[in-house]
Amino acid sequence: MLIVMQHNALPGDIDRVCGVIRELGYEPRAMPGAERTAVGITGNDRPIDADRFEGLPGVREVLRVSSPYKLVSREWQPANTVVTLGTGVRIGDGSVVVMGGPCAVESEEQLMRAAEFVAATGVRVLRGGAFKPRTSPYGFQGLGLEGLKLLAKARERFGLAIVTEAIDAESAQWVAEYADLVQIGARNMQNFALLKQVGRLGKPVMLKRGPSATIKEWLLAAEYIACEGNSQIILCERGIRGFDDSTRNVLDLTAIPVAKGLSHLPVMADPSHGTGRRDKVTPMARAAVAAGADGVIVEMHPEPERALSDGAQSLHPGEFASMVRQVAAVAGVLGRGF
Repeated sequence: MLIVMQHNALPGDIDRVCGVIRELGYEPRAMPGAERTAVGITGNDRPIDADRFEGLPGVREVLRVSSPYKLVSREWQPANTVVTLGTGVRIGDGSVVVMGGPCAVESEEQLMRAAEFVAATGVRVLRGGAFKPRTSPYGFQGLGLEGLKLLAKARERFGLAIVTEAIDAESAQWVAEYADLVQIGARNMQNFALLKQVGRLGKPVMLKRGPSATIKEWLLAAEYIACEGNSQIILCERGIRGFDDSTRNVLDLTAIPVAKGLSHLPVMADPSHGTGRRDKVTPMARAAVAAGADGVIVEMHPEPERALSDGAQSLHPGEFASMVRQVAAVAGVLGRGF
């Protein structure tokens, strides 16, 4: 439920509304706007009588929020959320953002080569996994804390923002210390304890969609983060599980405009995991931007044939540069910045 205040409502009027919400056992969230303030109610699992608010001084109208995910819904906030990283990169402002780099941080030499090339293409966000939750326990699990330190070194040397994955409460604390954007991978989309943890870290979060998750479940997962006070959330479509083994996953492009219609949060796309095939990454990156994605996150390795993780879907440096040019061209046709 949203209580919309009159444009000339006094601070005392807003405080009175918040007090009634607390008396009912719920949590008020005041949201000052350009013209008027709205007060949202969270924590309610049943309908609330609008009569408790409609007669209060300064109240203009009471609106019911029908979505089970309240804080991240368009009903709650019609305007787009813009997520700003520590380096000044803005995601969700209408421009297209590319994030690129290796699936995993393997060594200082490998990461610096990748970061140097990413920066040379004009891309301003470096991706790289320090912690790697792998399907097989025998797969490369990442360098851990040492990998985070190398990512921070790359940021300092090349001026790139860093996005990397947290896999549990301990790694989340480290990622928040070293990175600009905390990634929650598909396997952890419904790890609710971890979602609550990253919601309290004070860092922007990118939430990848689980391979079998509905859009509703995806948005409810984002709600867990928002409920902890963090509204700087980016959704990322990275492919859902299908029956055809021609590609690793099915990149659900329809989910991009659907999610943007239901939620005010930015939506990225991951064509690398969405296809699992190097030759399909660039066309699906173009398609994702055409579908309205706020950006793409793509895997690039200096030598994909020697990659310790996901080499088959990692672009060569030249292919990455070509992908960036093509995505920028699509953005230009649509009148969007890059």
